[in-house]
Amino acid sequence: MQTTNKSLAEWEDIFQTEIESMTVDFDPSHDSLHLKRVVNMAKHLCEKEKANPHIVIPGAWLHDFVVIPKDSPLRKQASRISATRAIEFLERVGYPKEFHPAIAHCIEAHSFSANIQTETLEAKVVQDADRLDALGAVGIARMLITAGRMKRPLYSEVDPLCKNGRPADDGEFTIDHFFVKLFKVAETLKTKSALDEGRRRAKVMRIYLEDLSHELA
Repeated sequence: MQTTNKSLAEWEDIFQTEIESMTVDFDPSHDSLHLKRVVNMAKHLCEKEKANPHIVIPGAWLHDFVVIPKDSPLRKQASRISATRAIEFLERVGYPKEFHPAIAHCIEAHSFSANIQTETLEAKVVQDADRLDALGAVGIARMLITAGRMKRPLYSEVDPLCKNGRPADDGEFTIDHFFVKLFKVAETLKTKSALDEGRRRAKVMRIYLEDLSHELA
């Protein structure tokens, strides 16, 4: 087994420095605040679920190593591209190689659009941490930011909350994203710790929709 004299905290400084040095198109829904929230949640879930932090922590820091817009034709390949570039980075800085394949799997499998099955506890933790950030109060804010960037209307004038049979279409209307994806995500998180938190955040989103429905009535 390859060893290193660096602590995980020292490695985190290296990961954060690399991420902050990268020049990317600014996207508030995938900025450093999102990254830090995912890392913090991943650490929390890692401890609760007794996963390996040497895999989870770099996987969380590097999960969006390459950010591709949601409307790009390359979107479904984003996590694989990120994994490849992240491992190249880890090789360059000398992070222990025995963890590389598992870290790559964490990064590849975290993406919803890639539809890659999580095969390890660590991949489930990283995926859950990222998906939790799409839920609750912060998830609503991120959804609205993304919709604004894509110039997408907030809701349909006809049956805005899909209460009367209109099929939800989040390619056309922002609010429909709750029904197409977010409530489903809240019920399909992989670890018990994340599932409990996801259900709490789903309640926050339902309260928002109740208030919106009242204001549109």
